[in-house]
Amino acid sequence: MIRMRLLWFTVGFASTSGAIAQFVFKDLYTDRNSISSQLKEKFNSLDTRVSNLESAITNQPISPQDEENLG
Repeated sequence: MIRMRLLWFTVGFASTSGAIAQFVFKDLYTDRNSISSQLKEKFNSLDTRVSNLESAITNQPISPQDEENLG
């Protein structure tokens, strides 16, 4: 009788632990993917802004005063 109780306790404990672990790992995986996609979005936005600034700088004519500061 005690062996049966121990067996059922072990089975119940193992299944409960497995279910909890599944939910925890699923939640952690979702958070990781969320953070990863947010970082990609922010870096893409930053890359676009830098590209726009670079193209704006190359399109501006250089004034004589700027040429004196560069040389």
